[in-house]
Amino acid sequence: MSDIQEATNKLLDVNLHENQRFVPVTEESGTRNVSEHLHITVGATVPTGFEQTAAGEIREKLGSSCKISKDRGKIYFDISVESLAQVHCLRSVDNLFVVVEEFKDFQFKKTKEEALKDFEDLAGKLPWSDPLKVWEVNTCFKKKKTKCKKMSQNSNKERIGNRRDKLDEKDIRGFTDNALDSHILDYYENPAIKEEISTLVGDDLASSKDETDEHSKEETEPQVLKFRVTCNRAGEKHCFTSNEAARDFGGAVQDHFKWKADMTNFDVEVLLNIHDNEMVVGIALTEESLHRRNITHFGPTTLRSTLAYGMLRLCAPQPTDIIIDPMCGTGAIPIEGATEWSNCYHIAGDNSPLAVKRAANNISSLLTKSQIKESKSSWGLPIDAIQWDSCNLPLRTGSVDIIVTDMPFGKRMGSKKRNWNLYPACLREMSRVCRPGTGRAVLLTQDKKCFAKALSGMGHVWRKSKMEKEGHLGNTNPTSQHWKCQHEERKILTEMQSAVF
Repeated sequence: MSDIQEATNKLLDVNLHENQRFVPVTEESGTRNVSEHLHITVGATVPTGFEQTAAGEIREKLGSSCKISKDRGKIYFDISVESLAQVHCLRSVDNLFVVVEEFKDFQFKKTKEEALKDFEDLAGKLPWSDPLKVWEVNTCFKKKKTKCKKMSQNSNKERIGNRRDKLDEKDIRGFTDNALDSHILDYYENPAIKEEISTLVGDDLASSKDETDEHSKEETEPQVLKFRVTCNRAGEKHCFTSNEAARDFGGAVQDHFKWKADMTNFDVEVLLNIHDNEMVVGIALTEESLHRRNITHFGPTTLRSTLAYGMLRLCAPQPTDIIIDPMCGTGAIPIEGATEWSNCYHIAGDNSPLAVKRAANNISSLLTKSQIKESKSSWGLPIDAIQWDSCNLPLRTGSVDIIVTDMPFGKRMGSKKRNWNLYPACLREMSRVCRPGTGRAVLLTQDKKCFAKALSGMGHVWRKSKMEKEGHLGNTNPTSQHWKCQHEERKILTEMQSAVF
């Protein structure tokens, strides 16, 4: 964090007005430096239902208050530019964007032509200057998007070319798709191939950079930025579609800045978020979602890291707590826990040997990454992976503080019929190994009916606990039927505390 913050301070000391093509500068703003305590509003997308959890992390780590949008899965908070690097280190947010302008009650016209005309007129009236300065500073912090498909195309070009004379157009297309799929799988499963692909991409980027340099020598005109507009719309009272709004607003942005439109290889992504009468215009600060971390060996039900963090945070882990995931899959939850709560001990277990192998490989990859980052050997991570039966855990009674797991829904894994026996057996075994009184669990499932039935017979060992606004756990009536919807796919997240025997 200190290295990143140092880089931030150095960047903020540089006058970013040297490159005028990025920001339209007026006489007043031209004399102002970015380092002069510029405050901005940042928007973030989070897993639906975890808005309060994300707000709690931001208050804790950045000291900023958050506003939760009516549009589910979005929060907004104010920071100074000096804190931009810390924003990218948040564990509970997926994507980030800087707010250009927020309209709390935008009066959309009743006819499509008039409404779209308003979008065209709006582009030239927005305060673009400061958000674009922030976008330029942000380029050194954001994670670049991995273009696996393009890499696979480059690595397979020669192989496909050798067989071109033997295949017709249809066969070539099918062969290319199969080659891409297999290479993408190898990219995640084989670190050696991943390194090879990265080298190939580096060579391609170097060659493309040389070509760019040659063109820049030949042309005296400054490089034109490429952009696209993405519109996310929710509400039934709009007379226009998302594509129509993005098209007309994007055309006006292009006329205003003289940028070049490009839907895939763009430099700037302008966001248009519309929810009923609320509208927010922003500029994306992330190319790839921040939840794409830790996991290199994927399974059929790999959980997003941001969702794993939110579940763990609901349990409020304390130092020396023992935290287990009895159905870990690829290990997303315990790996996230070992990364953020290194003063606890985490156990990843599953009944599938393939899942345990993937979890172990993910742990090994994370450890290697940590050693490379620190340029020295590491003492390891407080985590272990083991194969076990979740209904017969090889753990002492009352030895576990926290249980966090993503239970099988009966879709990609398991079956709904088997869940009727699996859920009660798992809850009984969890109650045995969990500490009475202080033990707690966060369980994620979509099989609501089956889980409600299983939980109804566990009132003597488990009691429900609802999340307060601050994100802490609190006791409720054991007979309460309050359920927390915590996922965009209508998964049910239930917080429970172990009852005293």
